Amino acid sequence: MFAGVLGVIAHALPAAGLAALRFWGQTGERSDAWIAAADPVHLEARLDHLCLHALQGNSVSSDELCALFEYLQTMLGDDDRFAFVSRGCLGYLRGTGSIATAAVSPEVIDGCPPDEFMPGANGSHDQLLSELQMALHDHAVNLRRAADGRLPVNSLWLWGGGTAPPLEARPIPALFADDPLFRGYWHSCGGAVESWKGDFEQCLDVAPCNFVAVMPDDVEHSQPAAVERCLEDLRTILRRRQMRRLTLLFRDGLQVEIRANDSWRFWRRVSSLLQDASDDG
Repeated sequence: MFAGVLGVIAHALPAAGLAALRFWGQTGERSDAWIAAADPVHLEARLDHLCLHALQGNSVSSDELCALFEYLQTMLGDDDRFAFVSRGCLGYLRGTGSIATAAVSPEVIDGCPPDEFMPGANGSHDQLLSELQMALHDHAVNLRRAADGRLPVNSLWLWGGGTAPPLEARPIPALFADDPLFRGYWHSCGGAVESWKGDFEQCLDVAPCNFVAVMPDDVEHSQPAAVERCLEDLRTILRRRQMRRLTLLFRDGLQVEIRANDSWRFWRRVSSLLQDASDDG
């Protein structure tokens, strides 16, 4: 989603440092240190391969993550090299040096084998991953999760390693989002950043010319009525000509571009991709 939005607004995807941007967006603090995201995952051993399960959102509580990271810091942390740091429900590996990390978040490969997304043969990365997996194996948090029928955190997915870019003012639309990666990138560009307003009318009131709005994951996944209401708001805004062009990005990869004058194209058929599943019989 992040890469897709940057493509729409003609900004290049940063080559490195996504985790440092996420840390910046989450804390409001730009760190000069090398930072990698260290996200909790469950690796499931199947017959001939591993399958990665991203433990998204509130699947791992901030208290659970804090306990796991404090333990990892005690067992594996080294102030001269790396430190395990948790902030809310997000985890980070902060270092004086650097190691190779994956380029994408665990959500991108959820339910798939992780091998092709790994950073390749890298002694430092592989050794650290092996050590933290052994440390996590029988931690009390994981024993409780298993007893409750929840997937234990048996590994961390290290990705997006790098340093945050310096703040460089660049033209960029206003942002309405709670996603820390988006917020961090906008901070690096000196852009206007506000929380998701709950509806697009309020976004338009604040930024009538141009804006980017990112709906929270939990709304998109579990509140279809709220999504439909927001889409209806957008239809109304287009009919009023308060917006000339609209680009919609969905997390399944669908991208829709609409212009205000498209309503006159009554001869165009509705794409089968947009028809209700019930129409298929």
